[in-house]
Amino acid sequence: MKDEKLTYRMAGVDIDLAKEFVKKIKKIAKPTFRSEVISDIGGFSGLFSLSLSRVKNPVLVASTDGVGTKLKIAFMMNKHDTIGIDLVAMCVNDIIVTGAEPLFFLDYFACGKLDTKIAEKVLEGIAKGCMEAGCSLIGGETAEMPSFYAENEYDLAGFAVGVVDAERIIDGTTITVGQKIIGIASSGLHSNGFSLARKLIFEKLNLKVTDYIPDLGRTIGEELLFPTRIYAKSILRLTREFNITGMAHITGGGLTENISRILPHTCKANIFKNSWKVQPIFHFLQREGNIPEDEMFRTFNNGIGMILIVHENEVEEIMIRLNGLKEEPFLIGEISARKDGDPSIEFI
Repeated sequence: MKDEKLTYRMAGVDIDLAKEFVKKIKKIAKPTFRSEVISDIGGFSGLFSLSLSRVKNPVLVASTDGVGTKLKIAFMMNKHDTIGIDLVAMCVNDIIVTGAEPLFFLDYFACGKLDTKIAEKVLEGIAKGCMEAGCSLIGGETAEMPSFYAENEYDLAGFAVGVVDAERIIDGTTITVGQKIIGIASSGLHSNGFSLARKLIFEKLNLKVTDYIPDLGRTIGEELLFPTRIYAKSILRLTREFNITGMAHITGGGLTENISRILPHTCKANIFKNSWKVQPIFHFLQREGNIPEDEMFRTFNNGIGMILIVHENEVEEIMIRLNGLKEEPFLIGEISARKDGDPSIEFI
């Protein structure tokens, strides 16, 4: 009727529900707060006081990312408590390869209709990821957009900021011939290659997330949803003690593309195939999908989530230290001279 009064709630957005959810977010985020946080959740922005007594020439390092179609697995399983860990991991792992310490994190959660139970689980995962990374969850955005997303589906993005001393930035410029490549084990697929994995698993093989895969020792859904490993604390320990010349987070593009991003044009990375332990999920995907080896290397991490390029005389001590930090390192390659026409990376 013409005289009918419309409200935002009638349009599908419940402001009161969102206000109550902010109260829950405050409790979830509070344990992540570092001493530099000087604001609370719920303001127009988050305030973080830079304590720079330990940093001579501070440079801020920022990264933003999402978790791609891994979200689809969370929807299919109706399990939302780990996807936030992936979100933090994808941002902070990109920051730490410069030698930067993650300081704070903000998230963007968008849905058609806010289900506070689902959103709370997602935020709990984000907070857990921040605790693992040593950074603070200081704010974010919860957007309710009726008819924009399917029921019980949402989108997720994150933004992280870190700091590094200008004199200690790791950017690959000091990589030289003879240096060695250490790979640190991933926890599985992490958050990349899911479009290919989903097409194979759910379209070609017609599997359900609840199907148990003997090779994996768990259901395919549990394997796909296993969270991305966060390397921040381990890497920061190493950068304080060793002269690491280059690092690469192995995300979209796999080993092939990500190692190439940090190499000087005069250098080539020789990667020794079969020099590290490849998790069963990668063997499963390659076998069942008849995926060529080169496609595996440029799509998935294939068991290596982080790459370090180091001086030969520090390899042994770094490997010992990584084991002590509960990481699983492998010596997987070396740097050689690159001639005209050579690829920047070669698997041998």
